[in-house]
Amino acid sequence: MHDTLLIALYAFAGAATTGLLGAGVLRLIRRRSLTASLTVVAAVAVLAMLAGTLAVAWAMFLSPHDLSVVTTVVAMAAVVSLATALLLGRWVVARSRELTAAARTFGDDGGYAAPAGPATAELDALSRELAATGDRLRRSRERERALETSRRELVAWISHDLRTPLAGLRAMSEALEDGVAADPDRYLKQIRTEVERLDDMVGDLFELSRIHAGTLPLTPARISLYDLVGDALAGADPLAREHGVRLVGDAVAAVPVEVDGREMSRVLGNLLVNAIRRTPADGTVAVAAEPSPAGVVLSVTDGCGGIPEEDLPRVFDTGWRGSHARTPPAGAGLGLAIVRGIVEAHRGQATVRNIPGGCRFEVTLPLADA
Repeated sequence: MHDTLLIALYAFAGAATTGLLGAGVLRLIRRRSLTASLTVVAAVAVLAMLAGTLAVAWAMFLSPHDLSVVTTVVAMAAVVSLATALLLGRWVVARSRELTAAARTFGDDGGYAAPAGPATAELDALSRELAATGDRLRRSRERERALETSRRELVAWISHDLRTPLAGLRAMSEALEDGVAADPDRYLKQIRTEVERLDDMVGDLFELSRIHAGTLPLTPARISLYDLVGDALAGADPLAREHGVRLVGDAVAAVPVEVDGREMSRVLGNLLVNAIRRTPADGTVAVAAEPSPAGVVLSVTDGCGGIPEEDLPRVFDTGWRGSHARTPPAGAGLGLAIVRGIVEAHRGQATVRNIPGGCRFEVTLPLADA
């Protein structure tokens, strides 16, 4: 038993010395190829066995014949181990280089072409992560292009909508200044109307900038949808009468929601104004609210005749107004973008879909906690 412990001690001492030297070598070549590291690891395993054997032989536990046999066996094992390490290292390095080349395929479209050959589990996981990253990059670039397009359209619409009232204001002010206005009171009333329009436009731009910056202040409170819709219908009634449109709000459930009353009133107001302006005379705009598995669905249905299917995904984009809405009364195309921003700030969702004879805007909001 005593001899066995000594043999184990000498073998461990020889192997540990070799392992420490191997660790030092690995540290020195840590920036080199993986093939070199695998070769060192294989060499350390074989040399550790040889060092332990020599330490035991030095302590006179092995005969010269036995030492010769063991040394020969270790030498053959070393040759096979080193050859295997070199082959494995070259294969892993080749797969790594293929992955590096595939990573260079990240282009402007965010695409990524994964290597076709087999790889280790770690390299395969890395390849899947690169593919997922490429997909996220592609979607991000698509959103960036869409936002850039919206910004360009917004600048074009705002420039158009500002030029018209400003030109009118200049003409009316010059007429009043020169004393050639036949009806000064009418001119003053029109000037006030145009100034209010410009003020509303600036207010919409300011609201939209706060939404995009994520700084929209919200003061949530428990409110009944019935009261919220009732106030919105009362506010939109004069515009509906002017356009000859009927407002219907009978299908509104008294469901409590936790929202900012002021901002949500703006959402309803924008949806109602948009619906009234695009519904022909003698048409109907209906408001409904009902519970759903996702929360509560608040809808505004109009009689606009529908929106082209290719335009539906862009309805809530900044600056979008549709091909038929090119006159100043249609607004600057900010109302629906503000609707989506406010709803999403409330952790809700705004959608639109066509129905027979018109379209239906739906706002899904989470229910208030009981």
